[in-house]
Amino acid sequence: MNNYMFVVEYDGTKYNGWQRLQKNKEKSIQGKIEILLSKWLEEDIEITGSGRTDAGVHALMQTCNFKSKKKISDEFIIDFNRYLPEDIKVKNFKQVDDRFHSRFNVKKKVYMYRIDISKFGNLFMRKYSYYIGENLDITAMEKASKLFLGEHDFTSFSKGMSKNKSTIKTIDNIYFKVEGNIVEVYFEAKSFLYNMVRMLIGTLIELGLGKISEEHILNLLNNPSREEFRFTAPPHGLFLYSVEY
Repeated sequence: MNNYMFVVEYDGTKYNGWQRLQKNKEKSIQGKIEILLSKWLEEDIEITGSGRTDAGVHALMQTCNFKSKKKISDEFIIDFNRYLPEDIKVKNFKQVDDRFHSRFNVKKKVYMYRIDISKFGNLFMRKYSYYIGENLDITAMEKASKLFLGEHDFTSFSKGMSKNKSTIKTIDNIYFKVEGNIVEVYFEAKSFLYNMVRMLIGTLIELGLGKISEEHILNLLNNPSREEFRFTAPPHGLFLYSVEY
Protein backbone atom coordinates (compact mmCIF):
# COMPACT_ATOMS: atom_id res chain seq x y z
CA MET A 1 0.00 0.00 0.00
CA ASN A 2 1.13 3.54 -0.77
CA ASN A 3 0.71 6.26 1.85
CA TYR A 4 0.14 9.74 0.41
CA MET A 5 -0.03 13.17 1.97
CA PHE A 6 -2.15 15.87 0.34
CA VAL A 7 -1.78 19.58 1.04
CA VAL A 8 -5.23 21.11 0.57
CA GLU A 9 -6.60 24.65 0.57
CA TYR A 10 -10.28 25.50 0.72
CA ASP A 11 -12.87 28.20 1.12
CA GLY A 12 -15.05 26.87 3.94
CA THR A 13 -17.97 29.23 3.33
CA LYS A 14 -20.39 26.62 1.95
CA TYR A 15 -19.33 23.64 4.06
CA ASN A 16 -20.16 22.24 7.49
CA GLY A 17 -16.46 22.02 8.27
CA TRP A 18 -13.63 19.65 7.39
CA GLN A 19 -14.90 16.52 9.12
CA ARG A 20 -16.85 13.92 7.17
CA LEU A 21 -20.57 13.91 7.93
CA GLN A 22 -22.31 10.55 8.30
CA LYS A 23 -25.57 11.66 6.67
CA ASN A 24 -24.25 14.01 4.00
CA LYS A 25 -20.57 13.62 3.08
CA GLU A 26 -21.04 16.20 0.32
CA LYS A 27 -21.32 18.99 2.92
CA SER A 28 -17.83 18.42 4.33
CA ILE A 29 -14.44 19.02 2.71
CA GLN A 30 -13.18 15.62 3.83
CA GLY A 31 -16.25 13.96 2.36
CA LYS A 32 -15.94 15.74 -0.99
CA ILE A 33 -12.32 14.63 -1.40
CA GLU A 34 -13.02 11.06 -0.26
CA ILE A 35 -15.91 10.59 -2.67
CA LEU A 36 -13.86 11.74 -5.65
CA LEU A 37 -10.71 9.84 -4.65
CA SER A 38 -12.67 6.61 -4.16
CA LYS A 39 -14.20 7.02 -7.60
CA TRP A 40 -10.94 7.82 -9.37
CA LEU A 41 -8.83 5.20 -7.62
CA GLU A 42 -11.62 2.59 -7.67
CA GLU A 43 -11.02 1.86 -3.97
CA ASP A 44 -12.72 2.78 -0.71
CA ILE A 45 -10.53 5.69 0.37
CA GLU A 46 -10.59 7.21 3.86
CA ILE A 47 -8.49 10.29 4.48
CA THR A 48 -7.22 11.58 7.82
CA GLY A 49 -6.79 15.33 8.28
CA SER A 50 -4.32 17.14 10.52
CA GLY A 51 -7.36 18.36 12.47
CA ARG A 52 -10.90 19.63 12.15
CA THR A 53 -11.97 23.06 11.04
CA ASP A 54 -15.45 24.33 11.92
CA ALA A 55 -18.23 25.23 9.52
CA GLY A 56 -17.28 28.38 7.62
CA VAL A 57 -13.57 28.22 8.51
CA HIS A 58 -11.03 28.31 5.67
CA ALA A 59 -7.66 26.66 5.14
CA LEU A 60 -4.57 27.85 3.31
CA MET A 61 -2.80 24.63 4.30
CA GLN A 62 -4.72 21.63 5.53
CA THR A 63 -2.85 18.33 5.37
CA CYS A 64 -4.30 14.84 5.11
CA ASN A 65 -3.09 11.35 4.33
CA PHE A 66 -4.60 8.19 2.89
CA LYS A 67 -3.49 4.79 1.65
CA SER A 68 -4.02 3.37 -1.82
CA LYS A 69 -2.88 0.45 -3.93
CA LYS A 70 -2.49 2.80 -6.90
CA LYS A 71 0.40 5.06 -7.85
CA ILE A 72 -0.35 8.79 -8.04
CA SER A 73 1.42 11.29 -10.30
CA ASP A 74 1.44 15.04 -10.91
CA GLU A 75 -0.83 14.45 -13.90
CA PHE A 76 -3.33 12.68 -11.64
CA ILE A 77 -3.47 15.69 -9.30
CA ILE A 78 -3.92 18.12 -12.20
CA ASP A 79 -6.89 16.13 -13.49
CA PHE A 80 -8.23 15.49 -9.99
CA ASN A 81 -8.34 19.23 -9.25
CA ARG A 82 -10.43 19.82 -12.38
CA TYR A 83 -13.19 17.69 -10.90
CA LEU A 84 -13.05 19.05 -7.37
CA PRO A 85 -15.37 21.97 -6.54
CA GLU A 86 -13.76 25.32 -7.33
CA ASP A 87 -13.52 26.13 -3.60
CA ILE A 88 -11.32 23.08 -2.82
CA LYS A 89 -7.87 22.47 -4.31
CA VAL A 90 -5.00 20.04 -3.76
CA LYS A 91 -1.92 22.28 -3.74
CA ASN A 92 0.69 19.55 -3.41
CA PHE A 93 1.17 15.88 -2.64
CA LYS A 94 3.92 13.42 -1.80
CA GLN A 95 4.35 9.77 -0.94
CA VAL A 96 5.22 9.40 2.75
CA ASP A 97 6.41 6.69 5.09
CA ASP A 98 3.85 3.99 5.84
CA ARG A 99 3.79 5.07 9.51
CA PHE A 100 3.10 8.74 8.76
CA HIS A 101 -0.13 10.04 10.30
CA SER A 102 -1.27 13.54 9.38
CA ARG A 103 -2.70 14.25 12.85
CA PHE A 104 -0.44 12.37 15.27
CA ASN A 105 2.81 13.54 13.64
CA VAL A 106 2.01 17.27 13.75
CA LYS A 107 4.69 19.39 15.48
CA LYS A 108 3.01 22.78 15.10
CA LYS A 109 -0.12 24.36 13.68
CA VAL A 110 -0.65 28.01 12.87
CA TYR A 111 -4.10 29.58 12.72
CA MET A 112 -4.63 33.09 11.40
CA TYR A 113 -7.61 35.31 12.19
CA ARG A 114 -8.30 38.29 9.93
CA ILE A 115 -10.07 41.45 11.15
CA ASP A 116 -11.33 44.32 8.99
CA ILE A 117 -10.92 47.61 10.88
CA SER A 118 -11.89 49.90 8.01
CA LYS A 119 -14.56 52.52 8.65
CA PHE A 120 -17.26 51.03 6.41
CA GLY A 121 -16.00 47.52 5.72
CA ASN A 122 -14.25 46.01 2.71
CA LEU A 123 -16.81 44.45 0.35
CA PHE A 124 -14.31 42.02 -1.16
CA MET A 125 -13.07 40.81 2.23
CA ARG A 126 -16.50 40.22 3.76
CA LYS A 127 -16.27 36.42 3.48
CA TYR A 128 -12.67 36.28 4.71
CA SER A 129 -12.44 38.80 7.56
CA TYR A 130 -14.48 39.94 10.54
CA TYR A 131 -15.64 43.54 10.15
CA ILE A 132 -15.67 45.29 13.52
CA GLY A 133 -17.14 48.72 12.68
CA GLU A 134 -15.75 50.22 15.91
CA ASN A 135 -12.42 51.60 17.10
CA LEU A 136 -10.17 48.71 18.12
CA ASP A 137 -7.11 49.15 20.36
CA ILE A 138 -4.63 46.87 18.59
CA THR A 139 -1.77 47.80 20.94
CA ALA A 140 -3.80 46.69 23.97
CA MET A 141 -4.73 43.46 22.19
CA GLU A 142 -1.08 42.68 21.42
CA LYS A 143 -0.10 43.29 25.03
CA ALA A 144 -2.94 41.15 26.41
CA SER A 145 -2.23 38.31 23.98
CA LYS A 146 1.00 37.59 25.88
CA LEU A 147 -1.12 36.37 28.80
CA PHE A 148 -2.05 33.31 26.74
CA LEU A 149 1.53 32.25 25.98
CA GLY A 150 2.90 29.09 27.57
CA GLU A 151 1.04 26.23 29.20
CA HIS A 152 -2.44 26.89 30.61
CA ASP A 153 -5.72 25.16 31.29
CA PHE A 154 -7.83 26.60 28.45
CA THR A 155 -11.18 25.27 29.69
CA SER A 156 -12.50 28.85 29.76
CA PHE A 157 -11.63 29.21 26.08
CA SER A 158 -13.16 26.07 24.65
CA LYS A 159 -16.53 24.44 24.14
CA GLY A 160 -17.80 21.04 25.23
CA MET A 161 -15.74 17.94 24.38
CA SER A 162 -14.91 14.49 25.68
CA LYS A 163 -14.27 14.37 29.43
CA ASN A 164 -11.16 12.30 28.75
CA LYS A 165 -9.52 15.02 26.64
CA SER A 166 -7.02 17.25 28.42
CA THR A 167 -7.71 20.98 28.40
CA ILE A 168 -4.05 21.77 29.07
CA LYS A 169 -2.46 23.31 25.99
CA THR A 170 0.72 25.26 25.27
CA ILE A 171 0.65 28.29 22.98
CA ASP A 172 4.11 28.95 21.54
CA ASN A 173 3.49 32.32 19.93
CA ILE A 174 0.83 34.92 19.11
CA TYR A 175 1.72 37.77 16.80
CA PHE A 176 -0.03 40.52 14.84
CA LYS A 177 0.38 41.85 11.30
CA VAL A 178 -1.31 45.11 10.31
CA GLU A 179 -1.57 46.07 6.66
CA GLY A 180 -3.79 49.03 5.93
CA ASN A 181 -7.19 48.30 7.41
CA ILE A 182 -6.61 44.56 7.76
CA VAL A 183 -5.29 43.04 11.00
CA GLU A 184 -4.07 39.44 10.99
CA VAL A 185 -3.53 37.63 14.27
CA TYR A 186 -1.50 34.39 14.24
CA PHE A 187 -1.69 31.63 16.86
CA GLU A 188 1.01 28.94 17.00
CA ALA A 189 0.72 25.69 18.99
CA LYS A 190 0.99 21.95 18.55
CA SER A 191 -2.77 21.59 18.99
CA PHE A 192 -5.88 23.54 20.01
CA LEU A 193 -9.17 22.76 21.72
CA TYR A 194 -12.57 22.97 20.05
CA ASN A 195 -13.37 26.64 19.24
CA MET A 196 -10.26 27.71 21.19
CA VAL A 197 -8.79 30.11 18.61
CA ARG A 198 -12.15 31.77 17.95
CA MET A 199 -12.70 32.26 21.68
CA LEU A 200 -9.17 33.60 22.24
CA ILE A 201 -9.48 36.14 19.43
CA GLY A 202 -13.03 36.97 20.53
CA THR A 203 -11.71 37.72 24.02
CA LEU A 204 -8.93 39.90 22.60
CA ILE A 205 -11.45 41.78 20.45
CA GLU A 206 -13.62 42.42 23.54
CA LEU A 207 -10.53 43.80 25.28
CA GLY A 208 -9.63 45.91 22.23
CA LEU A 209 -13.13 47.40 22.35
CA GLY A 210 -12.68 48.27 26.01
CA LYS A 211 -15.38 45.84 27.19
CA ILE A 212 -13.10 43.71 29.39
CA SER A 213 -9.71 44.12 31.10
CA GLU A 214 -6.52 42.09 31.34
CA GLU A 215 -7.60 41.18 34.88
CA HIS A 216 -10.72 39.58 33.42
CA ILE A 217 -8.58 37.43 31.10
CA LEU A 218 -6.30 36.40 33.97
CA ASN A 219 -9.32 35.40 36.00
CA LEU A 220 -10.53 33.18 33.16
CA LEU A 221 -7.11 31.53 32.92
CA ASN A 222 -6.67 31.10 36.67
CA ASN A 223 -10.22 29.89 37.30
CA PRO A 224 -11.01 27.53 34.40
CA SER A 225 -14.74 27.30 33.77
CA ARG A 226 -17.18 27.16 30.88
CA GLU A 227 -19.92 28.83 32.92
CA GLU A 228 -19.07 32.44 32.10
CA PHE A 229 -19.97 33.73 28.64
CA ARG A 230 -17.11 34.56 26.29
CA PHE A 231 -17.44 36.03 22.83
CA THR A 232 -16.68 33.49 20.08
CA ALA A 233 -15.50 35.33 16.98
CA PRO A 234 -17.34 34.32 13.76
CA PRO A 235 -15.77 31.52 11.68
CA HIS A 236 -15.31 33.34 8.38
CA GLY A 237 -12.28 35.30 9.64
CA LEU A 238 -10.39 32.15 10.63
CA PHE A 239 -7.86 30.26 8.49
CA LEU A 240 -5.80 27.16 9.15
CA TYR A 241 -2.63 28.85 7.97
CA SER A 242 0.02 26.11 8.12
CA VAL A 243 0.87 22.69 9.53
CA GLU A 244 4.43 21.62 10.34
CA TYR A 245 5.85 18.10 10.77
